[in-house]
Amino acid sequence: MHVGVVIRRSPSISRWAKWSWKVVDVLPGAPDADWRVLREGNGVTEYHAATLPLTLHRRETEAYKVALAMEPPSVYVVLRPTEPDDDDPHEYKVFLVTASSFEAQDYLDSGEEIVEQVPAPPGLVAWIRDFVDEHHVEEEFKKRRRDRIDTDLSEDGRGDARVRQTADVFRAPGALKPKGTIH
Repeated sequence: MHVGVVIRRSPSISRWAKWSWKVVDVLPGAPDADWRVLREGNGVTEYHAATLPLTLHRRETEAYKVALAMEPPSVYVVLRPTEPDDDDPHEYKVFLVTASSFEAQDYLDSGEEIVEQVPAPPGLVAWIRDFVDEHHVEEEFKKRRRDRIDTDLSEDGRGDARVRQTADVFRAPGALKPKGTIH
C-alpha cells in the first residue's frame, strides 16, 4: 500500500537549529508527492513530503503484532538527513515507512537516521491486522541446549608447541614440584 508522509516544520527553540522537523501523520493510499505544502501559518508549515510503499512480509508478523499492540497502534517513518541546497532546501529525505517495530529498532540502533513513531489511521490498522491474522504462525519456543563438556579434563603438560619454554605455562604451580620431596 502506498502511504503518504506528512512532516511539520516549525521554528526551533534551539539556537543550534533553525527548524524543528517532525512526522505528524501518514496518509494511506496517497498519491505521489514531493514536499507539497498542505498548510501554512504562524511560521509552521506542513508538507506532504513523500509517498512510499508500505510492504508487509509474512515472516515479520510478530513485529507487526508489537506495533499493533502499542497505544495507539503505530507505523514508523525513517528520515535520512540531507545537505540542503538550492534545488532541495529540506533537511531530511523520507527513506522508509514500515509497520515493523523490529525494523524501526534496527534503524534506531545505527544512530544515523531519525525514526518517528506515528499513530496509524484506523484503515491502515485494519489492513495490517488482517494481514497478521491471515499469515501469523506462532513459533514454539525452543530452549537452546549447551554442549556437554567434561570440565574435569586435565591439560597439564600441554602447551603451545611453537613456544620454547622450560615448563608448561598452563600447568598449575603445584604440579611443578617434584613428587616425593619435602619442603
